[in-house]
Amino acid sequence: MPTTTPLVWEATIALIIGLLAFDYFFHVRKAHAPTLREAAIWSALYVGIALLFGVAVWTWGGADMGAEYFSGYITEKALSIDNVFVFLVIMTSFKVPRESQQKVLLFGITFALIARTVFILLGAAMIERFSWVFYLFGLVLLVTAGNLLAPDDHDEDKPNIVVRLVRNLFHASPRYDGDKLFTTWQGKRALTPMLLVMLAIGGTDILFAFDSIPAIFGLTQNVFIVFTATAFSLLGLRQLYFLVGGLLERLVYLSLGLAAVLGFIGIKLVLHALHENSLPFINDGQPVPVIEISTWTSLVVIVAVLALTVVASLTSPKGKAKVAVSALRARVADYLSLGDDAAATLRQKVFDEMGEAQRRVDALEPRFKAMVKRPDVLQYDLRRAHEAHAVAIGDAIAHHDLGLPPPPEGDDGD
Repeated sequence: MPTTTPLVWEATIALIIGLLAFDYFFHVRKAHAPTLREAAIWSALYVGIALLFGVAVWTWGGADMGAEYFSGYITEKALSIDNVFVFLVIMTSFKVPRESQQKVLLFGITFALIARTVFILLGAAMIERFSWVFYLFGLVLLVTAGNLLAPDDHDEDKPNIVVRLVRNLFHASPRYDGDKLFTTWQGKRALTPMLLVMLAIGGTDILFAFDSIPAIFGLTQNVFIVFTATAFSLLGLRQLYFLVGGLLERLVYLSLGLAAVLGFIGIKLVLHALHENSLPFINDGQPVPVIEISTWTSLVVIVAVLALTVVASLTSPKGKAKVAVSALRARVADYLSLGDDAAATLRQKVFDEMGEAQRRVDALEPRFKAMVKRPDVLQYDLRRAHEAHAVAIGDAIAHHDLGLPPPPEGDDGD
């Protein structure tokens, strides 16, 4: 395997920093919500750059090194999609204005790159000094795979532990002030929710690194491949969020697919640790003659599992139901965010879209309706949207004629 020269490292790091700088200076300087077309074009561009880099690695380093890169990139990209889902939960929890979400995501990507680079260097140093660390990495991945099989515990109403700590220690404003991190509230300088959501995503990024880095070290111990596959999987994550954010819940079997991939890599790591064994209480400190899983086998298994996961999710009635509910929540939020000066044609268009989304949810089977989280809040927001529309069009519909349930106790609708 060829040695990665300092010049190659410098050129690669310059490329990654250049792509990040391009995002900072040309995409998020002016707050805006990207269109689906814009997100699709830039997502394709970043994936294309990552694939071309992989082709360069294959050409320069040989087929095995290329296979290691693509195995690592595909695995890290799949994990990043799960990260996007958690980012979506955090954004919803903090009610981040859509036009400001790009800046929050770019901060999260930058922080993740820095945090994972530190973890990569630490992991490489540990591997070089202690061969038994592969047992530890394998155990981490097997435990993570088991946790992914547990019921979904993403809670939009439960603040991140970092955020709870900051709110307890510092004066924080409940309202956004554009994309500012600090503002004046109650006569004093205060943190804005923008800073808090960045802290929440930063804290979450660190947790993601605990399964992400062992996973890729299970596929290759080449630090250059580990770093580049991780970096290129994170670049473009901002565009991916806006491209598939509304469809992420459709991937209902994503956690199962990731559990299978991480479990497979965990077993691969344990087998490798046994093959390199030096622990005195295992086989008297001698290597154990076990089968080792090749890089090519890993690549085929990872691609096959993830492809099966996507196909099963997209054809699942449960996935279609979750998308319908997500679409209704989004349309309700769109209507409630309209200002008093919104044009009548725009208001009617958004209201009609909300009505269509509501009809799709109403047509769901009872077993799928029973899976809706916080249905009382959804119904209350629907009620508010209908009332707002009635007032906007001058329709004197009585409150009790709306046919919607009363608001849930303790919810003021904000």
